[in-house]
Amino acid sequence: MDAAIVAIAGDGDDSARRPLVDRTEEIHPYAEPPSPQHPTLDAAAAQPEQQRKPQRVASLDVFRGFTVAMMILVDDAGGAWPGINHSPWFGVTVADFVMPAFLFIIGVSAALVFKKIPNKTAATKKAAVRAIKLFILGVILQGGYIHGRHKLTYGVDLDQIRWLGVLQRIAIGYFLAAISEIWLINNNLVESHVSFVKKYFMEWIMAMMITVLYVALVFGLYVSNWEFKVKVNNSTLSSPSNSVEMKTIHCGVRGSLGPPCNAVGLVDRVLLGANHLYKNPVYKRTKECSINSPDYGPLPPNAPDWCLAPFDPEGLLSSLMAAVTCFIGLHFGHVLIHCKNHSQRMLFWLLASTALTISAFLLQLLGMPFSKPLYTVSYMLLTAGVSGFLLLLLYYIVDVIHIKKPFILFQWMGMNALIVYILAACELFPTLIQGFYWRSPENNLVDITESLLQAIFRSKRWGTLAFVLLQIIFWCLAAGFLHMKGVYLKL
Repeated sequence: MDAAIVAIAGDGDDSARRPLVDRTEEIHPYAEPPSPQHPTLDAAAAQPEQQRKPQRVASLDVFRGFTVAMMILVDDAGGAWPGINHSPWFGVTVADFVMPAFLFIIGVSAALVFKKIPNKTAATKKAAVRAIKLFILGVILQGGYIHGRHKLTYGVDLDQIRWLGVLQRIAIGYFLAAISEIWLINNNLVESHVSFVKKYFMEWIMAMMITVLYVALVFGLYVSNWEFKVKVNNSTLSSPSNSVEMKTIHCGVRGSLGPPCNAVGLVDRVLLGANHLYKNPVYKRTKECSINSPDYGPLPPNAPDWCLAPFDPEGLLSSLMAAVTCFIGLHFGHVLIHCKNHSQRMLFWLLASTALTISAFLLQLLGMPFSKPLYTVSYMLLTAGVSGFLLLLLYYIVDVIHIKKPFILFQWMGMNALIVYILAACELFPTLIQGFYWRSPENNLVDITESLLQAIFRSKRWGTLAFVLLQIIFWCLAAGFLHMKGVYLKL
């Protein structure tokens, strides 16, 4: 399995496979000499090949699959149900936990992938190549070349292409986590709490340095007045035309966390250019910018000019902060590797998740609000803590008490999550189906199915929700079929 996308694809590689050894009595949480009565992971590895039966950590697959399913749900049903859609700027909703969950499980998986590194240079090269592949795939899928449902066209003006997006953020987070795992840890054996800290101390320092850099830039950079272009429709019946008008945003501040004058947007405008940023940011759903807030809608009277400005929710500075979520995932993965029984793993995960969540609310009280577009430190801590709780819960249910059948659909999706993400979440499959229609583009299988469900439920909202849930079930079954055939997407 491609290590760069193990958190998305999860295609059955042995990197996520290890024996789950549990014991009836309390043991030391770290590695210890094997004994005949209580074989450790090392003892299991020393057994003959035919006696070894490594058991995949199924909860990781379930976690991946559940995250992909939630992404499809909030992307496709969020328009009909604004309550589950992304928060317009401050605060968190269900949708705001999805992206951090991807990054978190990438860190967990990277810890398993890189637990043994025979050649650091070769591992670095592979990590870089895989990150580049994932980044390029993201540009193709999310840069504007693929227009998506209801727009049976493709192509993008290179002057307007969007360079960043979800897959690009994942590539950045993965690469930083992988390089840290390759170069910043030592080869010392973990035999105690102290040796555990010493082994991974430099990774924690790296995560703290990234956090300090983010905070320093967000609150230290001076944001001056800035301009952007907006198309104005001056069409008349006799002479239709579009002109470009320059808008000026007045800032002149430091440390602003609002939509128009924050340092996150400044860094992207300077390094990427305003033309290459996302043109439909979530703050268009704020009360200042939409009469239908928290949904998209017409501009209210006297709406500020920044409502029309571009802003990338997966920008450079926020992606740097998002990478810290991968580092937290690395810690959870290290606990999975070095703790030899279920109770110790779950205890350490519980303590870490609780500390992260409490710290998030303390930072909010101190004046740093939750904001997904900015990826504030408080937001990072909260979403990482909730991801930790979710992993803990799924691990207990799936891998400890072995209740797997209710989660089999998510497990299938998690084992082939990349192809589901590309075909479903990036809408390649619906767009392909919509390309075949009867006489009019609206008469296609996708739109007809959604309209039929809306008619059955006599509600656009409930019909759309039913349609999206049907999509999720379809992709779970498709992923299960591919898994049974041994087909997995790799980069």
